[in-house]
Amino acid sequence: MPVKDVFLPLVGQPRGPALAAIEKCVSVAADLGARITALALEEDLFVRPKVLLPDDPGAAEATSGAGDMQRLLDAFAGAASRANIRSQSRSGKVPADQIASILAEHARFSDLTLVPVKPHDSRTERIIETLLFESGRPLLLCPEQHVDGLRPEFENVMIAWDHSARAARAVGDAMPILQAAASVRVVTVADDKTDEIARSGASLVEHLREHGVHASFETANGGGSSIGKVLGSWANSNAIDAIVMGAYHHSRLNEVVWGGVTKTVIGQPPCWVMISH
Repeated sequence: MPVKDVFLPLVGQPRGPALAAIEKCVSVAADLGARITALALEEDLFVRPKVLLPDDPGAAEATSGAGDMQRLLDAFAGAASRANIRSQSRSGKVPADQIASILAEHARFSDLTLVPVKPHDSRTERIIETLLFESGRPLLLCPEQHVDGLRPEFENVMIAWDHSARAARAVGDAMPILQAAASVRVVTVADDKTDEIARSGASLVEHLREHGVHASFETANGGGSSIGKVLGSWANSNAIDAIVMGAYHHSRLNEVVWGGVTKTVIGQPPCWVMISH
């Protein structure tokens, strides 16, 4: 099924990398030919009123965050206009503990949710986890740390294949992106290429061929490193535009080697990462 409806949560401060990530996310939606909907949320905090004199240094501090949500919305509107894409936006103030669940509720009505990711940010990680478990939709993570080098077109795509049901779900969710890619490489991280691993990879390649996707299969040696770091290094070494992977699972085949890869990738995505649960 083609990606026609994309969701973009806007939360946090309008720093330079965050604004650049909004621009890149809108460009991806435009490349997919999709409509994009942005939802900007900020915490509804009760602040005890106090009197500040005009020259009081505290006056600037009290108002410094007042326009963050509007600046995010303005950045989105500008990017959508430049991309000439169908778009709409909404905003609101809600209790902090409800932000993630409200975003997940809205994400259910989209084909794909684009998430700008600040590296190793606990609030962003909580939002991503809630979206994964409660939206029922795939996510596309946009790493703010690497935003300047990201391309909106996914020509070289890697499938992080661990033989699990959730990895298979991720492949199905990513099929429109895989079909449009120039190169698709199926990669399993394993210290030894067993017959079972080889058969699983070959079966996925055969399945993809039936959908018009000509992919190759190979293994990457873990070498004692975490799987997330191995995937990141492999993606960087092979000029990968996007990684497709499943999230939060344990496979009987590789429960030892796969480990906490989801946490590693969510904390610091090496490139675009399309992730499903």
